[in-house]
Amino acid sequence: MEYPQYKPQSDHLPLNDEELSTLDDMLIKLPVEAAMNIEALDGYLVGLLLSPQSLADLPGADWLPTVWGGDGEDLETDSKSENYPFVSGKQRKRVTLLVLRHLQSIEWQLNAKPELWEPIFSVAEDDKGDLVDAEEWAIGFLTAVDLAPEAWAPLFDDAVSGPLLAPIALLGGDESTLSEAQRAQLADLKQKDTLSRAVLDNVLKLWELRKARQG
Repeated sequence: MEYPQYKPQSDHLPLNDEELSTLDDMLIKLPVEAAMNIEALDGYLVGLLLSPQSLADLPGADWLPTVWGGDGEDLETDSKSENYPFVSGKQRKRVTLLVLRHLQSIEWQLNAKPELWEPIFSVAEDDKGDLVDAEEWAIGFLTAVDLAPEAWAPLFDDAVSGPLLAPIALLGGDESTLSEAQRAQLADLKQKDTLSRAVLDNVLKLWELRKARQG
């Protein structure tokens, strides 16, 4: 299966609410448990953009199929359709183009209008206001990290970038590796809200650090 290469200079028109909803709906209806929802996709794309590994040099086949849970490489050839997990090549193309446009708009906003960038988080209402939950977003971000763990390791260990990545690692990390205190922190909706709200500012700081590293 051939996939397009990421080209930052392509159309960066942000997806409108209807297009985001359509993309989310198309992904969550796929017959693949590992397919991302729109929150995880948003985090995944930001993780790809922040990665020390240049996305422009990464073949589309190395990262795009992860969005929809793979192309069924583990399935018997005669048990999957040519366009698995999509019902048609047209649907695959539509999803691919929407994903690429969302990716390009994120990069453009982070570079040109960082004050306009907003991550896609879950928001719940309670009697004291909105509570933000970035867990799915953080899971998506860490999925991008898993594509190049050796390249990311120095950033997690760094005295500056490490603390900025810490809330993402906590929100999206494997629960079995967490301490009792960390599990309690995530179980407290107020504390989870605080961690989630920190992600936006931290990503913007990480982006500035990335730009500085690139000179």
